[in-house]
Amino acid sequence: MNIALTQEGSTNSTQWKQLWSLAALYGSIVIGWIAYQNYQPKLLEKFHFTEFALLLTIAQGMILVVTPPIAGKIGDRFRVKIGHRLPIITLGISFAAMIFMAVAFTLFTNPGEIFRWILPVLIIFWLIAMSIFTSPALSTIELFTPIESMPKAMALLTIVGNLLYALEPVIVDIIDFLGAPLTFVAGGLVVFLSGLLLRKNSLSLFKQKRDLVTAKKESPTENQWPFILLMGLGLGLATSVMFNLFPPVYTKTLGVDGKWMLVVILIGSAIVSLPLSNVVNQLGLKRSFYRSMIVVIASMAAIFIASSAWMIILLTVIFTVVFTVLSVSTLPLTIQLARYDEKVLCVGIFFSGVALPDAIIQTFLVLR
Repeated sequence: MNIALTQEGSTNSTQWKQLWSLAALYGSIVIGWIAYQNYQPKLLEKFHFTEFALLLTIAQGMILVVTPPIAGKIGDRFRVKIGHRLPIITLGISFAAMIFMAVAFTLFTNPGEIFRWILPVLIIFWLIAMSIFTSPALSTIELFTPIESMPKAMALLTIVGNLLYALEPVIVDIIDFLGAPLTFVAGGLVVFLSGLLLRKNSLSLFKQKRDLVTAKKESPTENQWPFILLMGLGLGLATSVMFNLFPPVYTKTLGVDGKWMLVVILIGSAIVSLPLSNVVNQLGLKRSFYRSMIVVIASMAAIFIASSAWMIILLTVIFTVVFTVLSVSTLPLTIQLARYDEKVLCVGIFFSGVALPDAIIQTFLVLR
């Protein structure tokens, strides 16, 4: 069979070893973002770049919105030409690990004034590197599990991500204890090793081929880019509002540190992820998305309007449940709606939509 007429094969059963490898890589991405968010403002202040905070926030938003579809398009070209998307994943992981190490080396050598001009460039490169491989890597979930089991697989990634974000105060304490240089060394090693683990455990699946004639018959005939972007925007809006705008509301109305309420939401979401993945399977992906999106928007708006503590707690419970449904249904639905030759591109469009609300909210917060 001509290799140009092949693409990666799918699986009829969940490949748990490969799925756990993907979860480990996703966990390293989350830890990398926690480290970045912790040290970026500190490094900008230390090296007198605070006046560029707004510019860097805008650049970060643009990179996270623009890069995923580009990386997805390149990933799809690799899938069609050589049969798999592994090169773009490997390139992005290697690039990200290299940038981690470059930052660590620069901090170890403490070059002084010279570093002032290297720091913003390295930050931009790091953001690009992380964006290059994230969408292609997470799109491989389609290789490890059949579509009917994908919500359960997404529940696993949701559990990993939410628990790590819930443990952010502990992770930040560890990061502060290690210091910036060792943190970036550790970050580079974690990303590289988790990527290596994914490659090692999944190489056989990457090499499996399917006839594209068959793939065409099994896939949608029309692209669903607007709807996929809408799903990303919905999940991104709920996520960004939860992380950036909910804590002050909880602090004001409940009299507790809003960040701890955020921890409660994340842990609660992790706990109910697996049971709700079964609900998503019963309802269907598209119906789960529509219903959860409507209730998420309504509950978010109500949390800002309500003044009663008990009402806010009840609304938060509702938000936690429907946010989890949204989390486990949107990426599988994206993959289901993607055409045979646009799988990674559509995942990139989805993550572009996820990033856009946060980019806008973060920019307004910096301006304020």
